[in-house]
Amino acid sequence: MSRQEWQQAFEASPIRDADFETLSGLPLAPVYGPADGEFPGQFPYTRGPYASMYRSKLWTMRMFAGFGTATDTNRRFRDLLAAGGTGLSTAFDLPTLMGRDSDDPLSEGEVGKCGVAVDTLADMEDLFAGIDLGAVTTSMTINSPAAVIFAMYIATAEGNGVPRRRLGGTLQNDILKEYQAQKEFVFPPRPSMRLVRDTVAFCAAEMPRWHPISISGYHIREAGSTAAQELAFTLANGFAYVELARQAGLDTDAFAPRLSFFFNAHIDFFEEIAKYRAARRLWATWMRDRYGASDPRSMMLRFHTQTAGVSLTAQQPELNIARTAIEALAGVLGGTQSLHTNSMDEALALPTDKAARIALRTQQVIAHETGVAHVADPLGGSWFVEELTDELQRRAETIFDHLLDLGGGSMLEGVYAGIDEGWFQGEIADAAYELEKKVVAGRRVIVGVNDFVDGDEEPLEILRITAEHEAAQVQRLREVKRRRDALAVSAALGQVEAVAADPEANLMPALIDAVRTYATLGEIMDTLARVFGRHVETPRL
Repeated sequence: MSRQEWQQAFEASPIRDADFETLSGLPLAPVYGPADGEFPGQFPYTRGPYASMYRSKLWTMRMFAGFGTATDTNRRFRDLLAAGGTGLSTAFDLPTLMGRDSDDPLSEGEVGKCGVAVDTLADMEDLFAGIDLGAVTTSMTINSPAAVIFAMYIATAEGNGVPRRRLGGTLQNDILKEYQAQKEFVFPPRPSMRLVRDTVAFCAAEMPRWHPISISGYHIREAGSTAAQELAFTLANGFAYVELARQAGLDTDAFAPRLSFFFNAHIDFFEEIAKYRAARRLWATWMRDRYGASDPRSMMLRFHTQTAGVSLTAQQPELNIARTAIEALAGVLGGTQSLHTNSMDEALALPTDKAARIALRTQQVIAHETGVAHVADPLGGSWFVEELTDELQRRAETIFDHLLDLGGGSMLEGVYAGIDEGWFQGEIADAAYELEKKVVAGRRVIVGVNDFVDGDEEPLEILRITAEHEAAQVQRLREVKRRRDALAVSAALGQVEAVAADPEANLMPALIDAVRTYATLGEIMDTLARVFGRHVETPRL
């Protein structure tokens, strides 16, 4: 496409009411580059998915929140929206992530600790009480039980008069990276992928504004991978999901526009920017040339970014404000569509209200004071950034070749084989070990940890989740069980089991019916496990 075609697309975009100039009043063009170069909004989208980028719309400031009971988290959601947040992102506690109820013996001591506890539809109703789900977009970081939690969200919205077609948001639902990095799996890989398939097909048919998968490199990077591994493993998983949906009979353009991605923003500033640019280019090329996409939206990689939790330090935690700002800036210069900024106290505990507000204000300073949102891909054409982009692409393609060899030409089978053989897990562990050796030897400086350690540190006030929170949640669950219709629950669970046993059926309608009876998350997951089995990872030595 020519500059003239880009100009036409840009002029057709709605432009924000803002002064697109420097602080001194120098006018700024929306993009810079040679007349015959690549522009934002043009294949392969290296410079951004949209012609106008942030001149049309700033990224969504989607702060991650969840702790204690649903009522506790609902208050935090309201605070974040009142402070200028433009989307919600829900963190669930470990029992919920593992598909267990709060009264399960294995949940003891973990209820509400790293996120909000959700056992039944009643908790989901409390979580979003007073929030118009037709007016905000919601992201839910949930994987093995994603289909069940999604069913609860749909039932909550429809109970409040919001039809499912109006719901906008993202379900993480990326089960492949659980076996590779995060380890919050329940069922074996293949039946787990059946659940992913069912949510993708359901959204393609009934929820045009919903992203059924957020293909996540974040947790791969947090587990210790390099930037190139994060890039390659994430896109390989994305290609595997595409092949899964195509095997189910879906046309690429029927579902691919609603696939989204979730990347880490780590501390190596220019490498991160190059990673996002390479990701867009690779995705666009593979989607067009290998999977036959013709709709430009199928080729546009759109992504959420979260600053790197693993880069935060418990020592001198105020320095984490600076780390987060630098990482967030990399995400913006790399063209992210939404952004979460970590709070300075997250190496110590869940964020306090004050720390979360500072993290949100960091995004607002970047958006409204720095001027970086005025020009698309401002580092495009930099010899350094362009070479980094090309090199990360080359390294990712080498990994793709290996996975295709493992899978006999299929990326889906290659990813399965890489999981079964422990290849992903080993590559990540080796990368983490190499970095740790550099830190221990002092060849990689972490300020306040292995150098510049002197400083008068006053302890931060941290958020504490007490045993009373857990007791309140367990009591809430008992009350819901006492009030519900036991016969209706039993019938609904029986239907879930019957549908699960039919590999061609879609489970989402049965799951929605089940949660409406206030069947618990654990009951539904146990029912599915009777059909699917439970996964036990083979240790890799």
